[in-house]
Amino acid sequence: MINDVSHVEFADELSSTEDLVLVDFWAPWCGPCKMLAPLFEELDRENDDVKFLKVNVDNNPQLASRYRVGSIPTLLAFRNGDLVDQMIGFRPKSDLEGFITRNR
Repeated sequence: MINDVSHVEFADELSSTEDLVLVDFWAPWCGPCKMLAPLFEELDRENDDVKFLKVNVDNNPQLASRYRVGSIPTLLAFRNGDLVDQMIGFRPKSDLEGFITRNR
């Protein structure tokens, strides 16, 4: 299950696991974000060893600013609480799978 987290919960969510954490920075008005959502959900079901989170940039501008999210959707990969990679824009599922594989 994908948690939609706020700036209050974000640090706790990152520190609660040693697994790879993928965070989708999105907004409800964003067309490419809507296209990414079902792929993100599929990947969540297919990757038990990866934690998937979503951050609504409209509700959490401080997180978007902190991680310099200037375009959405933006996926950030974290390991042990540290940012290790990012992917900007909508991509096909195969690109997302490659992103997960290289950051495991």
